[in-house]
Amino acid sequence: MYEQISSNIWKSWGLLFVFVAIVAAIGVVFWHSTNSPWAVPIAVTVAVVMAVGSYYNSDKIILAMSGARPAEKPEFAHLINSVEGLAIAAGLPTPRVYVIDDSAPNAFATGRDPQHAVICVTTGLVEKMDRVELEGVIGHEMSHVKNYDIRFAMLVVVMVGIVALLSDWLLRSLWWGGGRGSSDDDEDRGSGAIWMVVAVVVAILAPISAVLMQAALSRQREFLADANGALLTRYPQGLASALEKIAADSEPLEAANKATAALYIYNPLKDIGGKVNSLFDTHPPIEERVRRLRAM
Repeated sequence: MYEQISSNIWKSWGLLFVFVAIVAAIGVVFWHSTNSPWAVPIAVTVAVVMAVGSYYNSDKIILAMSGARPAEKPEFAHLINSVEGLAIAAGLPTPRVYVIDDSAPNAFATGRDPQHAVICVTTGLVEKMDRVELEGVIGHEMSHVKNYDIRFAMLVVVMVGIVALLSDWLLRSLWWGGGRGSSDDDEDRGSGAIWMVVAVVVAILAPISAVLMQAALSRQREFLADANGALLTRYPQGLASALEKIAADSEPLEAANKATAALYIYNPLKDIGGKVNSLFDTHPPIEERVRRLRAM
C-alpha cells in the first residue's frame, strides 16, 4: 500500500511538472511569434479567476446538477455511520453526506477542502454493496478529500484554461497578421518565419496535449485514492470487489453528464474503449485498478 501511495504521488507531481513546462513553452512561443506579450499574463489572470469562482461554489453546483439530497440518518443510518467512522480513522472532519436517487451504483466526493467536503453516493450503491464494499468506496472518496484532490484538480483546470486561451489567441493573432513585424534583415526574417511555423503547430497541438495531461493526472489521482482508501479501511479486497460490481452493473446513471463524470469513482458514461480513446479516459481501466488492489 505504501509503495503504491508513494509511486502515485511522485507520478502525479511529475506529470504536473510536465504540464507546467508545456504552459511555459506556449508562453515562450507566444512571446516570440506575436506582438502581444501582454496576452500571457491576461490568459493566466482569466483562467485563475474563472477557476477560483468555480472552486468556491463547486460543491453546490455539482450537487444541484446531480439532483442530490442530504442523507437523513433514519433512512441511511449505516451509510452515515460508515462515513463518520472512516472520517475519524482518517483524522478528518465528517463530510456532509448526500444521496442521489438512482439505482446505478456509484459515488463521488467534492468540496474545496476537508472542512467543506461532501461525499455523495447513489441509492443503488447503498442497496447493492455489502458492508466492506460500501466502506471500500467511502474510503476511496474520503481519500480524495484527504488528498485535496479538488484543489489539485483546480490547479490543473487553471493550466488547461491558460493553454486553451493562449492557443486560441495565438491562432487569431497569426490569422489577423498580428505576428512579429517584418525586418529587412534576412536572418531576422528567417527566424520570424520559423517562429510562425512553430506557433501554428503549438496552437493546434497544445490544447490536445493539455486534455491528455489532464486525463493522465486524473488517472493517477484515482490510483492514489484507491491505495489510500485501502490503507484507510485496511482491506483492499472490499474496494476491489466494489469496483467489479460497479463496473459490471448495466444500469445507466441518469444524473451523470460530461461535466460531472470525472468525479465519480467509476466513469458513469460507459467508455468506448480502444488505445486512442483510453488516452483521454479520466479513470484507469477497472481491471488494472482491481489487479493493484488485490496485489496489496
